Amino acid sequence: MIRVMIVDDHKMLREGLTRLIELDEDIRVVADACDGPGCMSKFQDAKPDIILLDINMPNMNGIELFKALKRRKYCPKVLILTVHNEIEYLIQAIDLGVDGYILKDSSSRELIRAIQFVYEGERFIQPSLIPLLNSKLIARDMDREKINSLTNRELEILKLVALGHFNKDIASILSITERTVKNHLTSVFQKIDCVDRTQAAIFCIRNGVVSVHE
Repeated sequence: MIRVMIVDDHKMLREGLTRLIELDEDIRVVADACDGPGCMSKFQDAKPDIILLDINMPNMNGIELFKALKRRKYCPKVLILTVHNEIEYLIQAIDLGVDGYILKDSSSRELIRAIQFVYEGERFIQPSLIPLLNSKLIARDMDREKINSLTNRELEILKLVALGHFNKDIASILSITERTVKNHLTSVFQKIDCVDRTQAAIFCIRNGVVSVHE
């Protein structure tokens, strides 16, 4: 018997999913919660094999909840069930180690299949998202190669550019001349295929070289 917990802030959806899932005689919904704190207070007693987890919830979103669950000694498998088909959400979920990602507009048959896959230790990704995921991962690998091609000094200068510093500021911070900064930037822009500072900043933020909060 596969034990499932549903975490979603919409009661009607939780009730509908429960009825749908339990049409399969091998799956039972053992608990549900409307938000992250509710899940954290219930899941250890309920001991689900799988948590069906929404991303957008009050108090604690699905990504934050998943991180909190991973810090616990007992962590069920997690299948993200969401309306978000943006690839960035999927990439973030995969990087964090979620066991599955499926959209709410999927058929009941596909949801049951996803639950079974995850229960058996397989990762399940919404089939319609796989082509976009593959192209995104290839692009990310290419970006990583570009970053690895930079020298330590070039990476240092690139980060300062992304944080909004001008050449004069960078020269002062690093105790080098403005001409040296310009020469490094010429090399940097060539290596990361950017034509200006704005593109370079976007490249850095997209690849986590700098944070928008720095």
